Amino acid sequence: MKRSLTTALAVAAAATSAHAGGVERSTQSVAILFEQGRYAELSFGTFAPDVQGVEPVALGGQSSGNIAPRYNTYSLGYKMDVGERMDFALIIDQPIGADVAYPTGTGYLLQGSTAKLSSSAITALLRYQFENNVSVYGGLRYQTVHGEVALSSGYTLNTNHDSELGYVVGVAWEKPEIAARVALTYNSAITHSLESVESGSSTAGFETEVPQSVNLEFQTGIAKDTLLFGSIRWQEWSAFVINPPLFDVLSVDPLVAYASDRITYNLGVGRRFSDNWSGAVTIGYEPSDGERTGNLGPTDGFTSLGVAATYTMDSVKITGGVRYVDIGDATANLGPGATFTDNSGVGFGLRVGYTF
Repeated sequence: MKRSLTTALAVAAAATSAHAGGVERSTQSVAILFEQGRYAELSFGTFAPDVQGVEPVALGGQSSGNIAPRYNTYSLGYKMDVGERMDFALIIDQPIGADVAYPTGTGYLLQGSTAKLSSSAITALLRYQFENNVSVYGGLRYQTVHGEVALSSGYTLNTNHDSELGYVVGVAWEKPEIAARVALTYNSAITHSLESVESGSSTAGFETEVPQSVNLEFQTGIAKDTLLFGSIRWQEWSAFVINPPLFDVLSVDPLVAYASDRITYNLGVGRRFSDNWSGAVTIGYEPSDGERTGNLGPTDGFTSLGVAATYTMDSVKITGGVRYVDIGDATANLGPGATFTDNSGVGFGLRVGYTF
């Protein structure tokens, strides 16, 4: 029961990850380490945001149209026991990402501008269990990033696919009698040295740091067949800056930068209805900081509500979830400031897990 319900939280939460602090698309959960026996899972998510703004009256007051296309995410995970007290897990996911496309024909100053940031990561983890219900875990993350930008001003950027290593360490405590578990995880920052071609010419390149983060994941039984679970995640987004050398000369503001760090909260209550079916309701919240944003990410915090259901049959569990996201209002760096208000998104997620 506890595994099915926490899976429901993960699937429902995944649908909102693009608006959870900066360009985050993975919460980097370590929950797979606590699955029983040998286990494999495949997850797929899709998110359809509607993000629209209005430029300042001094620039014409035109609406941008929806600048945030639908996108998909995926992850793979495998876990196995290594001896009596040790577990191994391998996770493939997409830690960060962004898709921005200002529609043409709107009259908006940035019409036709596009940006895409993609990533992939392979994380290998080992967990050792002590006799007092405490365990420690850690491992390495191998991460690859790539970016492309084309602005209406004529500026373009294309980077190489750069790969670098980071690390993960954590500690957990469990009390199986009440399905309780608390896991605290630190994910190191990973600095990428990117080669860049700007406006058709190779430049000196630049560095960008995918920031460090701390995850607190928890769960506990609160009644028969009922579980309370959730997470608190901090990420140092103030350290994430994309400022290629030519763009630095052309603009006062970096291409991408965030004024402050972020804390994202998720909470869920799940219940098992039968041997085969369980369900969960989840809420998510990330407070806004009120700071001006870049034009390639004009959102500020969010509030969300999700539902998920899990069907378990023998060694297979299938979880589906849907989440509605109220995306926070933002003011973007466009003259006196472009205003992005009343934006939202709907995400769907599916995960298939198999124990063998």
